Amino acid sequence: MVDQNRLYEDIRYEIGDLKTAILVGSYPFSSERSLCKEHIDELESLSNTYGFEVVSKNPCPLRKIEASTYLKKGKIEELVAVADEKKADVVIFDDEIAPNQQRHLETHFKRPVIDRTELILEIFSKRAQTREAKLQVELAKSEYQLPRLKRLWTHLSRQVASGKGFLKGEGERQIELDRRMVRDRISRLKKEIQGVKKERHLQRRARLRSKIPTFAIIGYTNVGKSTLLRALTQADVLVEDKLFATLDTTTRSFTLPDRQKVLLIDTVGFIRKIPHSLVAAFKSTLEETVYTDVLIHLIDVNHPLAEEHSDSTYAVLKELGVKDRTVITVLNKSDLVDNKGVLSRFKLKYPRVVTISATKQTGFPKLMRVMMDVIKSSRIIVKLCIPQKNYAVLSELMEEGRLLHQEFKENDMLVEMEISSHLKQKIAPFIIQEA
Repeated sequence: MVDQNRLYEDIRYEIGDLKTAILVGSYPFSSERSLCKEHIDELESLSNTYGFEVVSKNPCPLRKIEASTYLKKGKIEELVAVADEKKADVVIFDDEIAPNQQRHLETHFKRPVIDRTELILEIFSKRAQTREAKLQVELAKSEYQLPRLKRLWTHLSRQVASGKGFLKGEGERQIELDRRMVRDRISRLKKEIQGVKKERHLQRRARLRSKIPTFAIIGYTNVGKSTLLRALTQADVLVEDKLFATLDTTTRSFTLPDRQKVLLIDTVGFIRKIPHSLVAAFKSTLEETVYTDVLIHLIDVNHPLAEEHSDSTYAVLKELGVKDRTVITVLNKSDLVDNKGVLSRFKLKYPRVVTISATKQTGFPKLMRVMMDVIKSSRIIVKLCIPQKNYAVLSELMEEGRLLHQEFKENDMLVEMEISSHLKQKIAPFIIQEA
């Protein structure tokens, strides 16, 4: 039985030993070449975050994906020449490539080939600090690696038993052992994450009962979420100009000018084409956004892809099932924007838009006024008549609201609750009085 840790290290190389990289992106139409180049720039930032030095960036036209190699033979030959000339250690694709494509590409390049997903997983692996984050990263890596195990053993020779035909080679036998080991690990990790999730659930229920309004700071990675949290609360949190500088959820208390105490939650940053395995693995962390009263959607409005980043954030929220939440859109670094039409577009697109500079701490008074206004309108007290057969409705409300009074009348439950206003439409059939 091999060491389980080996399952995450290609026996031909360790990704941590690689220093230089060439980047490859693709675009279907010539009109999208500039967008492809901007996406590769983001991939360069990811590569730098991990520790790679990028020696070449290559946007490639691609009308049709080749089943075995992703790119056409001629383009691969061009890229091989570039990689050889630049003496690159690794080739990184901006798009997710299939396991068989990865194997065939490595045969051509004669060096490791990884994709955007694997790079993000490696970054998360280096930066995870808490037990929960480490478990989630390990789960995502295990699920990503499972269909790629064959790639790790292609160097091993086949063994032949004389007179009895072919027997499975050492590599094939080891793949079967590895697959079983990885599946066992995935099962164990899911159980451990469920345990952590229960702990978080208990903490969340205590927070909800406390009646303290909560604000989750969400947004694309590296837009300044930790900087904003630190500026508002003087919290000792890591602030770094890198993608995914922080992965772990941080919660700090803060008192608004009207003496209303609130909780601010800094969440892991979202990103374009975030791997589904990461969304699934980090769901127990990301779903903090589901159970907060208000979302503060922070946007680096000075970034050339600010609108795309905003759309990507909403796409992840949709995947998490977050809807009907009050959102304050905060345009960070607005002092650096020369084209004020950009600010106008965001103000037309979203309600409750505030412009700030988190580093210069400008625009904070208006942000806090909007936060105070939202709190006043975000919680309501209702009296409900819920048939006992619909007890699941009450159970769900108690997850997000605060029970003030309860009594039974024949087959109905009469309850008075304080809830978030976004739940009002959902429970409309049961409301008998609203305060």
